[in-house]
Amino acid sequence: MEGRTALKPDMSVPHASRSPFVTAGDGTRLYCKDWGAGQPVLFISSWSANADMWQYQMIPMIAAGLRCVAYDRRGHGRSGEPSSGYDYDTLADDLSAVIGDRDLRGVTLVGHSVAAGEIVRYLTRHGSGRVARIVLIAPTTPFILQTPDNPDGVPNAAFEQVRALLATDFPKWLDDNSAPFFVPETSPAMKAWVLSLNLQCSLVAALGCNHAFCETDFRPELPKVSVPTLIIHGDKDASTPLELTGRRTAKLIPGAELKIYEGAPHGLMFTHMDRLTRDLIAFARS
Repeated sequence: MEGRTALKPDMSVPHASRSPFVTAGDGTRLYCKDWGAGQPVLFISSWSANADMWQYQMIPMIAAGLRCVAYDRRGHGRSGEPSSGYDYDTLADDLSAVIGDRDLRGVTLVGHSVAAGEIVRYLTRHGSGRVARIVLIAPTTPFILQTPDNPDGVPNAAFEQVRALLATDFPKWLDDNSAPFFVPETSPAMKAWVLSLNLQCSLVAALGCNHAFCETDFRPELPKVSVPTLIIHGDKDASTPLELTGRRTAKLIPGAELKIYEGAPHGLMFTHMDRLTRDLIAFARS
């Protein structure tokens, strides 16, 4: 894991107060962090994680003069836990609610893993009028389910087995599958903290979102993305292998740039903090 330099971010806000909650279209309350001032960057989290996962990027980015916003997806962290709404249309509508409530314009959208689908669906469903650029980190796009026209995908039986394990012992599944998410140098304390974020996700959300990212085909939508796009992916990613996801996504989005982090796993925001933050700051200012 990379070393860090101590930073003193400017946590001031450009107006008097910001509510910690945004109300989605169906009334679900979404917890939202809104730090700093300047050009906005909006972070969307991994499956079962929440906004806290981005703090190691947000603090130095605030110090660099950017406004950083991150929210807990419905059913995750401190947000409301409805029994439905874990499809990509609703999740994209939730993203739209956050963008509208915070009046974000010229925003850079940053999403990890399943959040790539939320960003793409937002653009095809709500348009790119408020979006300047997007960053997809270790995306699950374009399509990871094995079908006759996607023979390299993962068989549905494997996903069904995972969901059965989640429904039986979610904490054990997380613990059993955590090692490839990190690198050997990652501290046990950091691993435990990240797992604690995952455990704040409701089971209904974990299962619903799993169905969404496993079964949604974004191949028809990706060529419609018209904003500058940066894709960042590790070549040691065991969760969303580069050749199945990141590289194919880059080929389908016109003009997309693909950056490959050598030796990086799926959780590169924890294992390659400084490199990722530098790339995000440079791209947000481009």
